[in-house]
Amino acid sequence: MIQRLAGRVALITGASRGIGQAVAGRFAAEGAHVILVARTVGGLEETDDRVRAEGGQATLVPLDLRDAAGIDRLAQALAERHGRLDILVGNAGQLGTLTPLPHILAKDWTEVMAVNVTANWLLLRAFDPLLRASPAGRAIFVTSGVTQSAAAYWGTYAISKAALEAMVAVYAAEVATTAVRVNLLDPGPVRTRMRAQAFPGEDPAKLPPPATIAERFVDLAEPACDRNGARVTA
Repeated sequence: MIQRLAGRVALITGASRGIGQAVAGRFAAEGAHVILVARTVGGLEETDDRVRAEGGQATLVPLDLRDAAGIDRLAQALAERHGRLDILVGNAGQLGTLTPLPHILAKDWTEVMAVNVTANWLLLRAFDPLLRASPAGRAIFVTSGVTQSAAAYWGTYAISKAALEAMVAVYAAEVATTAVRVNLLDPGPVRTRMRAQAFPGEDPAKLPPPATIAERFVDLAEPACDRNGARVTA
């Protein structure tokens, strides 16, 4: 069986649960060495178990993505160990409070923007040289359908994801003449902790599990993918 990501080095944020955990397992099954980034050690260890069950290997990195210096140190460590980064998956995200715009607390606004926008810029800043060093660098950022309409009370999250989409579009234009390809993936309704937080009355059993969309990440991560600046729906 041919593994579509054989020998590739992939870094996944928000890898301790949900979509990040599912993507890590799927990438491992396709032959990638996965670098798992999240704040919780226990969650990372659970994902590591899943990766090992798929016959893969993982490097666990407990890291708060608001730590700019920590991201830079991680990039330096990867440069020394691998000399490149083949796949970057910016999956970590924060919902914030669903409330009218004038009612959003400044600290909540700052927190969501820090995780959903600034952290992904920090990742691009730190890992751009390593993506360019790959013969087929691929970056995938998780967005949301909330950017496609003006939904009341979703201000912080929707605005942060819209900013992320703009940033990815700019970066895609900047790497267009290189071997790097960067795209957005909208997973749609999926059974995750964030979805349950946003829709507490919803029956999670009626939602597909994260594993059902992991294949779409593989499509965008493999060297054969030639999309750049696309917004893909799972």
